[in-house]
Amino acid sequence: MRRVTRNLLVAIALVAVALLALGALPSYLGGGDPYYLTAEQVETDASAIDVNNVSERRYPFLTSALASDDGRSDPYLADSYGIKEWFTHTPFDEVDALTRQLPEAAADGGVRVRYEGAVYRVEVVRP
Repeated sequence: MRRVTRNLLVAIALVAVALLALGALPSYLGGGDPYYLTAEQVETDASAIDVNNVSERRYPFLTSALASDDGRSDPYLADSYGIKEWFTHTPFDEVDALTRQLPEAAADGGVRVRYEGAVYRVEVVRP
């Protein structure tokens, strides 16, 4: 094998390992404050997004908030530098995605959703 070819293959391997590390590293970052997605039941006739059939894989924070007894999702630990948000799924992503589906359902920094006949106000909070 020629030296140039070998060096190219080594460079490609190093780039592949670096990209894999960047994909795994953000899940280990988490020294910052915890954020929670909360779901609080509200009485309103305003428009709300039907989330009865949402996927747990696409909306893990929303489904855990709706399934919990206290209406709070599993914590999302942000990192100190903001790098983790670029590579991982956040509760902010879920609220943004829901707001884009039905902009009329946006409510005071959160969004209204309809789940099993009840309307909930879902927002990201930091205790």
